Amino acid sequence: MKEKLMHYRTCVCNINYYMVWSVKYRRKILDPEIEEYLQELVQQIPEDKGITGRKLFERFLEIRNQLWKGELWNHSYYVETIGSVSEENIRRYMEHQSKSY
Repeated sequence: MKEKLMHYRTCVCNINYYMVWSVKYRRKILDPEIEEYLQELVQQIPEDKGITGRKLFERFLEIRNQLWKGELWNHSYYVETIGSVSEENIRRYMEHQSKSY
């Protein structure tokens, strides 16, 4: 994993996070087209990710039928600092997670 050092006035750090969001009811709505658009949204809207659900609902009307109350994301989440874990280990973990459900 390529190091991206952050330089501040009194310190230098390299902190990476692996974040997992899950769709409500674990519905499998993220096909390749929706996933690609979601990735674009997350890049465009880094400070207010609540907008991503609304924009996905606007563009892909069919996913609204699979979820209730107009909410896309589950309210719970998981965050972990990855330390010196390799990118390959993270990729394997992610592949295993998608096969579990």
